[in-house]
Amino acid sequence: MAGIGEVRASIKDLKRYEWIMAAIMIGIAGLAVYKGFTDPNSKNPGWLTIVNFISAICGVFCVFLTAKASVSNFWFATVNTTVYIIYLGYWHIWGTFALELIVYFPINFISWFIWSKHRDEQKEHLTKSKRLTWYVDLIVAAGVVAFAVVAHAVLVKLHGTVPWLDAFTLAIGIVAVVLEMFRYREQYVLWIITDVIAVAMYIQHFDAVYLTKKSIYLIVAVIGLINWIKLNRTRNVENK
Repeated sequence: MAGIGEVRASIKDLKRYEWIMAAIMIGIAGLAVYKGFTDPNSKNPGWLTIVNFISAICGVFCVFLTAKASVSNFWFATVNTTVYIIYLGYWHIWGTFALELIVYFPINFISWFIWSKHRDEQKEHLTKSKRLTWYVDLIVAAGVVAFAVVAHAVLVKLHGTVPWLDAFTLAIGIVAVVLEMFRYREQYVLWIITDVIAVAMYIQHFDAVYLTKKSIYLIVAVIGLINWIKLNRTRNVENK
């Protein structure tokens, strides 16, 4: 697993635009905390705005490092997943709650172990990138749609706030995190889709902190797809 030294090395790799996005996220999350404790009409209670703040900061650094294939992302992922579960439970967003608690949280540690065992030859704080075959891509797409239909039926019975968006977030997220665990670059096609859904969900269920966070996720997912394709084509020969 990544140590403190590797985390520092990964942080040093961040670009200026990533620090700018991080600063925007910190500013918006900080204002939300202030509003939560000073505005009696605030939608979120004060304690939940602190949860949001922690999730926002850890979340953006997690996606920055994951896009670079950095093993250190899992330090931030663990904290982010934990506090995000609290937020989702408070607002009864049960599909994504189940995804984070039952899937993301335990797989996070499995992925951490697997990534650590397949390190890049040139930069050891990075992992290797792999790719799927075209017919497996089709199977994955069909599986996502089928899973989403089943998840929607369950979420309707649970009186979910946004059942269709939540169902597709659940289905795509499960497949994406498995692809991430095994280091497949196609994870980012799914992350882009799920981030578009998440942005739509937080526009409908307005929350400035999470809308900003998911918007940053979407931008970084596009960058991550480009970077992982580049890593697979130019550096790694694991499945060529």
